[in-house]
Order: sequence, then C-alpha cells, then structure tokens
Amino acid sequence: MVTMTTPQTDPDTTAQQPPASPRRRRGGRRWVDVLAASLLSAVLASVGTYAAVQGIDDDPTATTAGAPEAGQDGAPEAGQDSVDDGAADGTPVSFAEDQDWAAVAASVTPGVVSIDVVGRQGQGSGSGVVWDTQGHVVTNAHVVGAAEQVQVVLSDGRRYPASVVGQDPSSDLAVLALENAPADLEPVAVGDDGALAVGDPVMAIGNPLGLSGTVTTGIVSALDRPVTTRATGTTPGGDPVATEVVTNAIQTSAAINPGNSGGALVNAAGELVGINSSIAALPAAGASQAGSIGIGFAIPAAKVQVITDQLIADGTAEHAFLGVGLRDGAAEADGAALTGAEVRQVEPGSPASEAGIQDGDLVVAIDGEQVRSAIALVGQVRERASGEQVELEVVRDGERVQVTVTLATRPDRG
Repeated sequence: MVTMTTPQTDPDTTAQQPPASPRRRRGGRRWVDVLAASLLSAVLASVGTYAAVQGIDDDPTATTAGAPEAGQDGAPEAGQDSVDDGAADGTPVSFAEDQDWAAVAASVTPGVVSIDVVGRQGQGSGSGVVWDTQGHVVTNAHVVGAAEQVQVVLSDGRRYPASVVGQDPSSDLAVLALENAPADLEPVAVGDDGALAVGDPVMAIGNPLGLSGTVTTGIVSALDRPVTTRATGTTPGGDPVATEVVTNAIQTSAAINPGNSGGALVNAAGELVGINSSIAALPAAGASQAGSIGIGFAIPAAKVQVITDQLIADGTAEHAFLGVGLRDGAAEADGAALTGAEVRQVEPGSPASEAGIQDGDLVVAIDGEQVRSAIALVGQVRERASGEQVELEVVRDGERVQVTVTLATRPDRG
C-alpha cells in the first residue's frame, strides 16, 4: 500500500518554492542541509512505495484546486492545443499535425520495462529504462530499495530475474542488471534535458497501475522545480528508514500514476530527457487515492547519466557538497526586496567557508539562475557534480556580492 508520511520541518523555516526558470542548465549533483515545510503533498509514483512532500510558495488549496489533468477543461492535451509554428499561410498548426507520437511510442516502448518486486512488506511494481545492451536497467531507488526479489519484464512479455547493481537513495536512482540478458535489448537514447523549454511536448512511458506499455503525452510545465520526496522503506535488517530526496525536477502535465516510477520521459525525438519519479497529490487525499492531477515530476537526464555511470562502475555515487545550513530569508538590495536562501551556518573547512560565504548571506542566484528559497538552492546544488565551480550571487549588508565556489565531494557521514 502507498502510505503518507509527515516530514520533519525546521520550526524556523517556512520553505517556499520559487518559480521555475525558463531553461535548465545541465549538471550533476548534490548536498546542502535544509528542511522544507510540507504544503503540497506528493506521492512517489510506484505501487508499494511511499510519500513525498514539496515546498510551494502559495496556499496549497489555491495552488492545487482547479489544476485539471490533461484532457479536461482548461488543460488541453498535446494534440488539442494549437500553436503557431510559422506556417507559410499563417495558419496555426496543432501538436497533432506537427508530431507523430505513434512513431515515438513505437521506437521507445521496447526500451521501457516493467519491474516487479517482492519484499518483506509485500509486492510492488514500477518501471525502468533499458540503459545499454549489456542488460543494465535504470529505475528509481524507491522502486527496488526494499526488494528481496526483482524481475524485469520486457515490452514483449519476456521476463528476467535481475539484481541490484547499485542504488543511490539520495538521488532516488538505481541500476539493475538482467540475468542472462538477451542480445536484442533496445536502449533508449539519452537526450539533452538542458535544451528543454517550458511548453515543449513530452511523452511518459511506463507501467502505471500495472498497465505495462502505457504512454501519455503532455508538455513541460516547468523546469528547475525543487521537489522534496520522502521515501519510507526498511533496512536489510528490517528496521524502518526514511530518506529525503530533493530533486531539481522537470515538471510535466503528461499523466503519471503509481507504477510510472522509473519510467521514461522522452522528448518529441524519442530521446530520454528524464526518469519519472513522483506526482503531486491533493493534500486532503489519502495516499491510496493518489493519482495524476496533471502535475508530475521527473529526474533530469543529465543527472541520471552521471549517477548511473557511477553506479555501473562501482555501485556507489558521489555527491556535491557546499556545506551550509539554510532557511528561507529576505533582504533589500537596489531598493527592492528580494527573497532567497539565507545562510544560517557555514561548516568549517567546507567549500562555502573557503569561498568566504558568511552567516546571514542571502543567496539569490546561482550561475545566473534565480534562487528564491532554501529548497531552490538545495535543488540547484544537487544538480551539480563534485568539483564543479559555481558562481553564487549573495546579498550582504544591502549589496550584491559575487562569490565563486568550487563544490567538493560530500563527506561520508556514516
């Protein structure tokens, strides 16, 4: 069963979700200390897994009410919404006329699999993406985290036992290896999520509600959307454990439901731009009732590429480290009030300390992209790789200051 959990929050923090920037930057990964308030709940999109929360800057009722699914009034599906693509006669051309989704589905579906798992808490299912011809499959860590047995079902119905090569709960990604993998596997080509723009058409493919090979279409609704999920599972010894994941996600209107976790989000060329991971749910709805309300989230392909390559190489993944404690804050600069991520603590010897970041600094941008909350900075850092250099814009004593920071590898905290 899907169950909801209540996040632990910083009593001094009211985390707000910033508007998404119009374009994403490609990057790698991770780590900043921050806790976010739970104003909009979401559910990890797999059967038998657990709950999630997302910080948002509006009243949850106002934010979620009247947010129809694709195909309902006020939210037309791709193929129904007309857009002017510069036709010679000036006639608007619809997505349906401009995009052959049947061809995309035919080319990508063989590379998307169903995953059946059995664990101490029962059975569950999810989705996965064929990564290479050697039999590696990428999925969400929350799909297989507590599994004792895993089977992968190809799109043509062939079923194979699989083992977990490596999993990284903090990015919610895992890699499986098929036993006796067939020679005719068809990996999904990895695209450039950095080229996505809000409004681009996309397709989600997976195994929602156990219905394998299901495809849904929609658009990119937002980019750089910081989403916090909380997966609850068990350790190998059977003890309960919860992992908080912050993703700088792709938001899509393509319908995503329980069972879609780990499946593919592809662009109009049939290239992988994200791994579907979670869905928004109305706060008043029970987790067992959660389903698509037209707001789904995917882990960007660039991040998937970096983490997957590391998991295949040695079963573990490294994460970027900034070394600050944060809360939402505000300050004035240039005669205007600004919101951002306020630094509450700088860890000695950390990249932030070495770069001269100070307590009380308000981070308002990273590499030119706006940061309007603590959770937004967390998501941005987790998009980047250890060793990557970033430019932070901070407000200090009413002045904007540029600070260059080289992210380190997150230390092992046992």
